[in-house]
Amino acid sequence: MCCRLEFGMKASGMRMVTRSWSREPGAGPREGRKSHRPMRRQRKAQSLSVAYEASDDEKGEGTELLKVPSWEPQDWQQQLANIRTMRSGKDAPVDQLGVEHCYDPSAPPKVQRYQVLLSLMLSSQTKDQVTAGAMQRLRARGLTVDSILQTDDSTLGTLIYPVGFWRNKVKYIKQTSAILQQRYGGDIPASVAELVALPGVGPKMAHLAMAVAWGTVSGIAVDTHVHRIANRLKWTKKVTKSPEETRRALEEWLPRNLWSEINGLLVGFGQQTCLPVRPRCQACLNQAMCPAAHRL
Repeated sequence: MCCRLEFGMKASGMRMVTRSWSREPGAGPREGRKSHRPMRRQRKAQSLSVAYEASDDEKGEGTELLKVPSWEPQDWQQQLANIRTMRSGKDAPVDQLGVEHCYDPSAPPKVQRYQVLLSLMLSSQTKDQVTAGAMQRLRARGLTVDSILQTDDSTLGTLIYPVGFWRNKVKYIKQTSAILQQRYGGDIPASVAELVALPGVGPKMAHLAMAVAWGTVSGIAVDTHVHRIANRLKWTKKVTKSPEETRRALEEWLPRNLWSEINGLLVGFGQQTCLPVRPRCQACLNQAMCPAAHRL
C-alpha cells in the first residue's frame, strides 16, 4: 500500500513530495504478538523518493532555469575581449549612422518607434551611409505613418533611392505602414512574432527593433557581418548557411547578458577589420587564434 506525505518548505518556496512504501499486512509480526524466531539481519533502509515542485512564486514570469551550455567555442572570451579593444574607438560607420542614430529623438515615442522600424527596413543590403541619407530625406518631409501613406510610390522611391532593392522596399513600406495604421494605431508591434509578420521585416530587423524601439533584448540580431565573423571564428558548432541559422547557434551558448552588445561589436569589426573580401588580418588582435586567418 502506498502512502503519500506532503509538507511545505517555506524557506525554499518549494513543496517536497515524498513517497514511501509500507509492508503488506501479514508480512511481519503483528503488534501485541511475540515472535520466538531468531532475529534476522536488519533490512537495508529503503530509499526515499523525493520530488520538488516549484511554488507559484517560482513559476512566475521572468523565472529562468540556470542554463549551462554543453558546448562553447575555444578562446571565445579572449577573442571577444580583443574585439572590444579594437572597437574601443567607436568610429565605424555603424557607430555614427546605425539605427540608433536615424530616428528623430524629439518626435513622440510612437513616431520614434516607427522611424526605427523604417530605417531597419531600408538598411537591408544597404550601407549605413546610404540608409542614413534616405532617412534624412524622409524625415525632412515629416516621417510618420500618415505622411508615408500620403506619399505616392514614385516620390517615395525617389526619396529612398539608392538603397538596395528600393523598388521592393517602396512596396513593403507602404504595406507595412497601412497595417500599422489599421491594426496598431500607427505604432509598431511589441513582439518578434508580430514584427516578422510585417512585409519586408526579417528576424534581424525584428530583434533590433525590439532592442532599440522597445528596450527589450529578444534575441541576437545577426546580419551578414555577424554571420561571416561567427563562422570565421568558429563561434558556431558547425558551419552555418544563413544569418538566422547563425543566430540560433549563437544563442545556444553565448551568455544572454552579451546578446545586446554582440551585434554592434561585430558589425563595426566587420566594417573596419574583418572585411568580406581581403580582411585586414595583419591588424587584427585575433590573428594568432583565428581559425580562418591562415586561409584568408
